[in-house]
Amino acid sequence: MRSGLEKPSQADAAQRYDGLSRDELLRLLLRRDRERRLGLVWERERFGPDRGVNDDFVVFDYEPDVSVVPADGGPFRHLIIEGENYDALRALRATLAGRVRCILIDPPYNTGARDWSYDDDRIDPNDAYRQSKWLEWLWRRLVIARDLLASDGVLMACIDDDNRARLELLLDQVMPGRRVGSLVWKSRIGGNDTRGAFLSRDHEHVLIYAGPHFAFGGRAKSFAMYANPDGDLRGPWRKSDLTSPKTRHQRPNSYYPLRDPATGVWYPCNPDRVWAYASRATIPPGRRTRSPPIEDLIADRRIIFPQGERIEVYSDLSALLAAIDRGDVPTSGTGVPLLRRDQPRLEFFVGKPIGWGTPAYRRYQSDLRTTNQPLSSWIKPTEEDPERGVGRTEEGSRLLKQIIQGRSFDYPKPLSLFRELVRQATSEDDIVLDFFAGSGTTAHAVLAANAEDGAQRRFILVGDTERTPNAPIRNISRDIAADRVAKVIAGYGFTRGRGDKVEVEGLGGDFAYLRCRRIPWTDVAYELDQFSVWLLIQIAAETGLRLYDEDLLVQRAERPSGLVLYVPSDTPEALAELSALAVERPAVIYTWTPSRIAGVVQRPGLAIEALPDALFRDFPRASET
Repeated sequence: MRSGLEKPSQADAAQRYDGLSRDELLRLLLRRDRERRLGLVWERERFGPDRGVNDDFVVFDYEPDVSVVPADGGPFRHLIIEGENYDALRALRATLAGRVRCILIDPPYNTGARDWSYDDDRIDPNDAYRQSKWLEWLWRRLVIARDLLASDGVLMACIDDDNRARLELLLDQVMPGRRVGSLVWKSRIGGNDTRGAFLSRDHEHVLIYAGPHFAFGGRAKSFAMYANPDGDLRGPWRKSDLTSPKTRHQRPNSYYPLRDPATGVWYPCNPDRVWAYASRATIPPGRRTRSPPIEDLIADRRIIFPQGERIEVYSDLSALLAAIDRGDVPTSGTGVPLLRRDQPRLEFFVGKPIGWGTPAYRRYQSDLRTTNQPLSSWIKPTEEDPERGVGRTEEGSRLLKQIIQGRSFDYPKPLSLFRELVRQATSEDDIVLDFFAGSGTTAHAVLAANAEDGAQRRFILVGDTERTPNAPIRNISRDIAADRVAKVIAGYGFTRGRGDKVEVEGLGGDFAYLRCRRIPWTDVAYELDQFSVWLLIQIAAETGLRLYDEDLLVQRAERPSGLVLYVPSDTPEALAELSALAVERPAVIYTWTPSRIAGVVQRPGLAIEALPDALFRDFPRASET
């Protein structure tokens, strides 16, 4: 697919292939023939390199002036990372591979705007390779992010109509076989920008890719229609349809008249919508059915017959035919006559009491396999019932202005949309990652969802400064996202309407603000400091984040499975303290001198991780992406 791309000129081709021999050209053609496949194709060699791609090692520096310290003095649970997301993703993949439950992203929409700051060259709307630059840029990051997902994890990506097809095909290549579907949400009230076709596009999409064990939480079913007026010992029940959307020709075994054994009244079957269950009289000998026959359901009081409806007896066939001709026969709920001249065995109904109304199935509340119903593919906005719908983009803009007055961010997603996605996809202490942090809506959504249901989800945001030549001091990550999250945690106020003061209570929480720092591999031995090492160890161990304490001989963190210990230096004093700590519980010890530690502390339940290998072994190089 080369949407928006120009064909290479003959001069371009000559320059690229002139140096190849005949055999080399044949091998190239054969290889291309073998690799030809259905899917998305983009030009990877025709434009300049992605400036964010590099082979450096990446560490995180802690920024105390921006961070929000936990009120209880415990470790930081949440992270906001400032820097190129390619860098941050590589560092996170080396520490959190396979442990992120939800990736929720709102990537740039490839509009061609000149202030698209993620690429130093920017994307010109007239650039013939604009689509390819965008696709390649996303590809580099998505292939790393994919490895962060747990087996039951999900990636949800927001996108508009213009770029949905490209992003969907790209994700099909990044995560083959994991496409779940998409959600649609109404992003605005229809406008007049119909672009000539008189179609106002007022919706956007959320593409969903997930592992085989993932499932949305769904929405609670309503049980208002269930009751127990007859005191049934099996509990509340409701009337349910007893028919199936099949004709008598498609399901002849389910086309038969049904008799109420209590009254002897017969009920004709709808030829266009037969019974959902077969009868013993119509099941061929030796054939087994997945559902019980109708006779068993009647005996089990599962079938509800009409009460108080009209009953008619036709004395002979001519009287029945006359009633059919004048339309005076039982009908379905949609007005379809149930007795017709062309149906077989019409004479069966002569002389029998024929009932109006339709038998129903008694469905018990206790029969429900789940108390939830699936998430719908369309998330509708609603102000009356926010639990079942989401707001439009204007909600996101209005809320952000209330929180960080005087600063702006274009088209933030509505909090209600991201909160609903977070609630549907996660629970307990799941990690939610957003590596296009923007205005910080994902973090706000996680905190709001936690406040509502008491879960302890954790967020990791990755945001760039988004500086441009026209805005050299801009820092969206610090001044928009982090500031917003800090105010949401502490509470904030704003002025509404005619000057009314509104105070919004804080949701509580914390976050450590980290900044990406690249270290060339040749300089790692000199620039890798203890603070950064301890941060990376704790991210990998999922212990929460405590800052490196220079006064401690052994850095210590806790998790349910045991201790995580870091020994910066194997002095006799440090080894003595380590020996005392390591007898308490199962422990993982990170050390620069593993053999020396093993000689001092050895027992079951003790694991020793050698540094720097423990940090380097899973760190991806650019060639892997």
